Amino acid sequence: MTSTAVVPPRLRSGRPPRRGRRREPVAAGIRIALYVIYGLPLLWILLTSIKQQGDVLGGDGLLFTPTLAAYQDALANPQLPTALLQSAQIAIGTTLLVLLLATPFAYALARVNGWTAGIVLGVLIFLQMVPQTSNIIPLFTVFSRLHLLDSTVSLVLADTAMLLPWATLLLRPFFAAVPDAIEEAAAIDGAGRIRTFLAVILPIVRNGIATVGSLIFLVAWGEFLYAINLFVSPVNYPMSALIAQQTSGYGVDWPALMSFAVISSVPLLVVYVFSFRLLREGLTVGSVK
Repeated sequence: MTSTAVVPPRLRSGRPPRRGRRREPVAAGIRIALYVIYGLPLLWILLTSIKQQGDVLGGDGLLFTPTLAAYQDALANPQLPTALLQSAQIAIGTTLLVLLLATPFAYALARVNGWTAGIVLGVLIFLQMVPQTSNIIPLFTVFSRLHLLDSTVSLVLADTAMLLPWATLLLRPFFAAVPDAIEEAAAIDGAGRIRTFLAVILPIVRNGIATVGSLIFLVAWGEFLYAINLFVSPVNYPMSALIAQQTSGYGVDWPALMSFAVISSVPLLVVYVFSFRLLREGLTVGSVK
């Protein structure tokens, strides 16, 4: 008498059987509401950029003849290449410098307990509460004496000083979530503190670092107050200041303003697309092999 063994689907295919996705009406409704809330302003910006000034001020809403004149004028603007280059240098330089300083600081802060950690956290929170406008005159004076006005270095340093406490506060929970057993295992294998930090801890929290880096890049790209004050020559303005130039005492050139806004958002979209997979992964991916 022979018997036929029934092989589960998981063993036959090597993969677990697929389960139907549970429908969550509340979550779906909230998701749709968020899409509408955040999508309508973006749609309005895009539609305004392909209108004429008369259609914006006295048109019939969605009834207009699309035109790319605003984009043609924006791309022909001689300041656009310089503005894009300045914004890229400021955002990349600020992101790298902030992560270089905030990453070890956040790791050390996550490993310190007691009143010392409380004092440091209180200082970081207090620095986040200081208004950005209160720093303009001191920064202008310092950079003027150092002959750094009207330079990319001044913007990178100013943005780093502004964003470093915030990045440290954001990174600390990622390091705090790493189990102590992982560091203890590395110490048993003979790894020192620095090697453990570079070879073990950083790969585990890479997703958190990528998330914070993306936020820093986004804020540094669109920073306006320091850019408009620390750059003396308008020809050196980044994209944020160039967009602001579309407003004047005679009114606002809305199609030009929105076309520059769309062009300025393209690099941010590219960064998001290329970093989306890494940001989506779990915190401890790769920690156990």
